[in-house]
Order: sequence, then structure tokens, then C-alpha cells
Amino acid sequence: MTDRPVLALDCMGGDGGPAVAVAAAEVAQERYPRLQFRLYGDEAAIRAQLGKAPRLAGGATIVHSADVILGTDKPSAAIRRARTTSMGMGVAAVQAGEAQAMVSAGNTGALMAIAKLTLRTMPGIDRPALVALMPTLKNDSVVLDLGANVECDTENLVQFAVMGAAFARTVLGVARPRVALLNIGEEELKGTEELKMAAALLREADLPMVFTGFVEGDKIGQGDVDVIVTDGFTGNVALKTAEGTGRLVTGLLAQSFRSSWLSSLGYLLSRGALRALARHLDPEAHNGAVFLGLNGVVVKSHGGATVRGLAHAIGVAHDLVAGDIARRIGADLDNFREHRPVVAANDGAASAA
Repeated sequence: MTDRPVLALDCMGGDGGPAVAVAAAEVAQERYPRLQFRLYGDEAAIRAQLGKAPRLAGGATIVHSADVILGTDKPSAAIRRARTTSMGMGVAAVQAGEAQAMVSAGNTGALMAIAKLTLRTMPGIDRPALVALMPTLKNDSVVLDLGANVECDTENLVQFAVMGAAFARTVLGVARPRVALLNIGEEELKGTEELKMAAALLREADLPMVFTGFVEGDKIGQGDVDVIVTDGFTGNVALKTAEGTGRLVTGLLAQSFRSSWLSSLGYLLSRGALRALARHLDPEAHNGAVFLGLNGVVVKSHGGATVRGLAHAIGVAHDLVAGDIARRIGADLDNFREHRPVVAANDGAASAA
């Protein structure tokens, strides 16, 4: 990692625009004093906000972009206009070595397409994966893929496991993460052939992780696994279901506490515990999904993220650069290829027979 890492920030993406982006960079600058910023977007709008961010103003470079990628733009259209947009120019800065990471709250599909085309995938990675942290009863768990790849084969799943474990070691600080494949059952006979073959390979591989086998959807929130690996279709459904369930629970609690004066009294008595629960489930504290497997760090923030949420996404980018995530993934993949287990197509089923 360079002594003073540079982060490219798309100031025009997301609902808040330059006001939220600059304020979030100011917060991140306080947390990471050596972090430098290249701010991409409308120069006049960004400069107007820098007047409210004295800490950031002295160490930030504004790079004017004449165009903006909208949330309604299709990825194909975004790619054609990438060179003149704040999002495309920010990704290009990583490719050119002008920045070590890029953060945007803009159009997810467009960011994925531009990043993949500009940065390309790392050697040994067939497809990048979208990864994020999910709160559990214990600590946060790493989940991937969350929507970048609808269908995945055995090789994709194994690569996701390697990348997810490297991410957990970097962001969660777990020396040997517990890794599991999301499946419809924990028994080795269950699941698709791709899942069973991936499990057989990971079970025999010599990697800095502990492969625990399969995990079911109802066990995701238990926190017994550090990394949960699946295809993008299933992962996205699991993520949205978890987010919806969280809103359902908090909504039902709110209704219950308003149902009578006795319930309201119960709320007053349990306020501390409820606030702790809210902090644990707070999406702003888990903001920042990463496109893993590219030749560069690209972090996607929620479009509606607040200053605190976007600052957290910037923090994720900082941690990945500081932890040299690309080197970790590359070393683990090289080791896996060199010592790849020899596994027959029916090994997963045979071991359970």
C-alpha cells in the first residue's frame, strides 16, 4: 500500500450528489488523515461544497466531468459515455494508477459494466463478484455473490470462496475465516452438481480458510460462518429477503409499542436494548458493496446513503487498499492452482454414501 493512498470519489452519483459526497469525504478524512481524494463531477458544485469541508479542501483534487450517468441509464449506454462522466473517469483513474480505489453511489449496473470493461478481471478470476457484509446474531458475515452473476459454475464458486475469505481476513480481521456454500440443505447429497463439486474441491484445498460445508438460508443470521458463497441470483434474493425481514421486525415492534399505554411503558423500559438492536441492523453501518476480482478496488454505495453511510463505504475502500486485497487474492489463487485437489465428479455424493 502507498503511504498516502488516493481515492477517486464519484460526487455526482447517488441521491445526495456533491453535498453528501463531499461531507462524507470530510468525515473519512478525519478518520484516515493520510487518505487523499480525487473528486469527480461538476467542478462548480463540488467547489461550493468544499467551503463547508475545511479539512478536506486542502488535500483534495477536483476533476471536472462534463457528464453524469443517471440511475435510468442502461449499462450499454453508460459504457459509451464513460469517458466524459464522473463515474467513468473515476474508474479510469484506478486503471491509470492515479487512484488506488474508487467509490460511487451511482447506477449499479453501469458501475459494474464500466469497472469490468476498464479494469478487467484479475488473473485466475473468470468473473468478478459483488460482496458485502451482512449483520448476524454474532459478528458480521461476508456474503457473495449478491447479483453480479445470475448463473455460476463450479470454478466461479471456488473463486468466490477464495475471494470472500481474503475479504474476511482483510475487513473482519479473521485469520482463518469459516467458509460455507449456501444450499437447500446441509447434507452433502443435496444441491446442484456445481455446488457439490465446489464443496469437494474446497474440502480438500489447502487454503487460509476453514471450509465448513453447506449452510441453509435460515442459518445465515446465526453468525456461525464468516463467509457465505452463492450465485448472484440466490445471493441477491437472500440479501433482499434479509433486508425486508429486518424492516418487518422493526415495523411490527413499532406497532406493538404503540398499541397500548402498557406497551408504551414497555418501550420506555427497553429503550436501551432497542437502540442497540437498531445500531446492529443499521444499513448505514454496513454500506459499501465491493466488486471483487477486478484489477482495482471499486466500492458501490447505496444510492440513498447518508453522509455517515457513504463515509463507511469510503472506509471499506480504504481498508481493502490498506490490506492489499489484490495481493491476498492472487496469492491464494496461485496456491490453489499449484496444489489443486484431484476430485472426481461424484466425490461429493460418494463421501456421503
